[in-house]
Amino acid sequence: MNADTRNKIVVAAMELFWEKGYNSTSIADILSRTQIHSGSLYHFFPGKQDVLVGVLEFYRDGIKENLLDYAWRDVEDPIDRIFALLNGYRTQLLVSDFAHGCPIGNLALEIAEPDPRVRELIATNFNNWTAAIGQCLADAGDRLPGDTDRQALSEFILTTMEGAIMQCRAQRDIGYFDRSVSVLRDHIDMLCARAARGADETVH
Repeated sequence: MNADTRNKIVVAAMELFWEKGYNSTSIADILSRTQIHSGSLYHFFPGKQDVLVGVLEFYRDGIKENLLDYAWRDVEDPIDRIFALLNGYRTQLLVSDFAHGCPIGNLALEIAEPDPRVRELIATNFNNWTAAIGQCLADAGDRLPGDTDRQALSEFILTTMEGAIMQCRAQRDIGYFDRSVSVLRDHIDMLCARAARGADETVH
């Protein structure tokens, strides 16, 4: 039994939870996908919920390598990085014919009463995502007004993204995502314009 086997189980479960949902994925599905024996799985994960914890820990620990680095490749501007990240979710919606949304959002909606480990890991994953957005807003510096609540804006961006994905998947129409992101961009543009006006007034 080694770490490679454990990682193989986690990656397979992660893919299946994203494709089918947590409740619709069985241990048999995971064994079929990995082609390993049940004893190997149960050595690392006593039950299906333990597999879910492993998946959520994978997302938590790999946000930079598995999400941010990919979305932000060749994107240096901090404001542009926000929209590059959102565009990644848009692309997944289209490529998967609206089957794939945000994996953490899916799990949060699907698991009505998670145990404390699961709830805390879902919350941590959301917090890590908003922290990454918050860093973009911090890096924007004085392009945003000094009184901007960057934490609240980061949370609002997450809420916009999750809500847009949910509507797109229900309606099977990418327009819901595009319109939501457009309104968000207008809001950030207005904040930037207000900061610029304030800077001009200070100079004069």
